[in-house]
Amino acid sequence: MGAGGISGPRISVPRTPGPGLRTWAHATFGYRSSLGSPWQAGRSYGVVALRKGMTIAVASGKGGTGKTTVATNLALAIAAQHPVQFLDCDVEEPNAHLFLKPRIERTLAVEIPVPSVDRERCTYCGTCADVCAQHAVGVFPGQVLIFAELCHGCGACALFCPEGAITEVGRPVGVVEAGRADQLAFAHGRLNVGEAFAPPVVRAVKKEARDHGIVIIDVAPGTSCPVVEALKGVDFCLLVTEPTPFGLHDLKLMVGVVEKLGIPAALVINRADMGDAGVWTFCRQKRIPVLMEIPQNRRIAESYARGIPLVRTDGEWAGRFAVLFRRIRALVEGPGSRNGLRGSGCERSSGDQR
Repeated sequence: MGAGGISGPRISVPRTPGPGLRTWAHATFGYRSSLGSPWQAGRSYGVVALRKGMTIAVASGKGGTGKTTVATNLALAIAAQHPVQFLDCDVEEPNAHLFLKPRIERTLAVEIPVPSVDRERCTYCGTCADVCAQHAVGVFPGQVLIFAELCHGCGACALFCPEGAITEVGRPVGVVEAGRADQLAFAHGRLNVGEAFAPPVVRAVKKEARDHGIVIIDVAPGTSCPVVEALKGVDFCLLVTEPTPFGLHDLKLMVGVVEKLGIPAALVINRADMGDAGVWTFCRQKRIPVLMEIPQNRRIAESYARGIPLVRTDGEWAGRFAVLFRRIRALVEGPGSRNGLRGSGCERSSGDQR
């Protein structure tokens, strides 16, 4: 049985090497990066490649800014002209399905490898505990304790065990559900209740990405590890914020993340006719293009509350989101687009007086 009592196919997620592995590999092979290491052939590390098409991540520094609203409406607006796949990588609380209403056709259990100790072969030398960066192994006289919930599945304990007493078994951490939502290919992940380690499920969702067409990734809010994992390998990051002090504070954190990752980015401002001008001032200082502004509007809020995407109730907004995609494509295909944040200052919607 897989995660949540689901039987069927399982996904073996990419690993992340711990400091013990990195130290050993560097000393032995001059290894410095988790990509292209001599022992990568047997295990998949690092970035999940999402190439040949265009991959757009929609992210926000905080929850409640309208990130999923923008992501789902953008996907629907361009699905008639382009093959589009939607990946909901907010695996701790996915909600894009509430708006897209997909037909789930496949459910895959996601597992990470955790150690299992052969007590007949173990000499209780403590090597496994020494190399475990997550303190998931404890060795005591005559006893080895495995704290499976702390294990990140790096495999260092099994690799370094001098007696070969450690094997690995799969531990369910979540599921990936995939199917279709009308013209959209769809997949999302669900982290098991009580789990704290989301990146393996995020990586499993990204394995569903096609190598052609447009892939839109709905990223979890915030700037934590699952967010960084979802952003790896994307072509563009569309940031969504609101013009409030909290929105500006968390936008600054998110801008720092995309700058560090070298991902070109631009901004959508939701509820743009409330709050103050701090977000626009920050955009001018950082030369971040503002590609769309969405007003605080009762009709928009009612559509959202009913789980109906805005582009399906208002043809004008369908056109605006199509224009938004064309602006994103122009930034991605323009010169120097892989050098991080770029643009000629704040591009403003017509009629805005800020």
